[in-house]
Amino acid sequence: MIALSSRQWLLVALATTLAFRVWLSAVAPVTADEAYFILWGRAPALGFYDHPPMVGWMLAPLAALSDAPWLLRLPAVLVPPLAALAVRAALRGWFGRDEDTASLAALAVLLVPMNVWNVLVTTDTPLGFFSVASMLVFARAAERDSNRWFYVSGVLLGLAFLSKYFAVLLGLAYLAWAIVSGRPKAFLFVFLGGLPFGLLNLYWNVNACWCNVMFNAINRHEDGASGWSAATPTLYAASLAYLAAPLLWFAWRGRARLREAWRRPGERALLLAWLVPLVVFAALSPVKRIGLHWLLSFLPALVLSVALALERRQLALSVRFLGVLAALHMIAIAVVMVLPLETWKASRLYPRLVFPGRIAELTGAIAPDLPGRLLAADSYASAALLAYHARRPVPVFGSGTAHARQDDIDTDWRAYAGRDLLVLKREPPLPQDYQPYFRDIEIKKIPLGGGVYYAVLGRSFDYAAYRARVLVDVRERYYRIPAQLPIGRCYFFERYFPR
Repeated sequence: MIALSSRQWLLVALATTLAFRVWLSAVAPVTADEAYFILWGRAPALGFYDHPPMVGWMLAPLAALSDAPWLLRLPAVLVPPLAALAVRAALRGWFGRDEDTASLAALAVLLVPMNVWNVLVTTDTPLGFFSVASMLVFARAAERDSNRWFYVSGVLLGLAFLSKYFAVLLGLAYLAWAIVSGRPKAFLFVFLGGLPFGLLNLYWNVNACWCNVMFNAINRHEDGASGWSAATPTLYAASLAYLAAPLLWFAWRGRARLREAWRRPGERALLLAWLVPLVVFAALSPVKRIGLHWLLSFLPALVLSVALALERRQLALSVRFLGVLAALHMIAIAVVMVLPLETWKASRLYPRLVFPGRIAELTGAIAPDLPGRLLAADSYASAALLAYHARRPVPVFGSGTAHARQDDIDTDWRAYAGRDLLVLKREPPLPQDYQPYFRDIEIKKIPLGGGVYYAVLGRSFDYAAYRARVLVDVRERYYRIPAQLPIGRCYFFERYFPR
């Protein structure tokens, strides 16, 4: 067997994982969340209902070129190798580590399980890119005591903030570093760098019903997703173990050497860049389920801490463990993807798998009933997928949930008064849920992949009844804006409930 250097193993892993991820991005059906964000890319704006606008901006040039999944997923495919190479470059150029250590660290970032199989475009895609860049620049600024680099780190943090509000956790790590290090001016420069992006988001929220703030701070926590649970801390621990068990184990075993690293400004910054977010998540875990993807942006800082402070052998063992796990994931996923969809027919997930996998068949089945009717759906998932494939607006009929309410911004129900609608449903519809809003209705069954979907054909949409029942309910559930928040404009009130 030919012995390879760490650099050669890195090149092999880069080529292998990149080929696998490009293949997977081309064959995996577009998910509902992805379709939702791709629609943002088709109509970029200063903001969107759930999150700041960066994912829409990122997808806009790609969506203008093609609807091909592999192209639209290209940012998600490229972020992990770019993060790995950035970690390697920082260790070589900024921290003076040898090629072997730098390549092992890059391998560790590349082979984190979720970096191997996740090719889905989400708000975490630009968040990961800008967070890692900001973290590396902040560590460099701490090493050189450079206000200019602190400012650049703040600019990158601002771009991460425009991707997802979780960037604030990295900002908390920077604040903790400034306090512990006695360098308050450092955080001031970071703050100034990120301020324009925060003000842009603030301006948009003031003139858009504060919907980002309402969703992230209030509405999403009132649908049963929050509340005390003994299971969620265990799930959080399991998530950490799945993503970074060997790295965390060696960090714990080598905590004495990490305490020594704490004395060095750059390494202290890296330690805080993963410790602060993970501690915050741990504190939240008893009352909130911590998503696996929430952790991903902070793991490169953990890898850097291990690479800089601990023995090369410990980093090498971590890479071997992650490499075996990556190979197992790639084999298992390849097997699953080549199996026919009917393999999972007995699974409860089968209806959800059929919808994105056979949506072309579904749209073909309803095509004869569409002329003269507005296509709608009863959930954001169905609406987003239909709009993505059909390249036409598909509003969400009904109250929906706290999540993914971009349709409140995009759809003006006043314009559909008197129109005929076709509302697509995955579950059998109850006539009483639709009769109050139409002159008459007809329900059709649509066979698909061994299951059945339903089309509610509604004649002459009654906007006044819809406003009185559905939109009033939406207002009371999702637009109870606290009196302390000044409102410039609010699309929902202006359309349906002018003051």
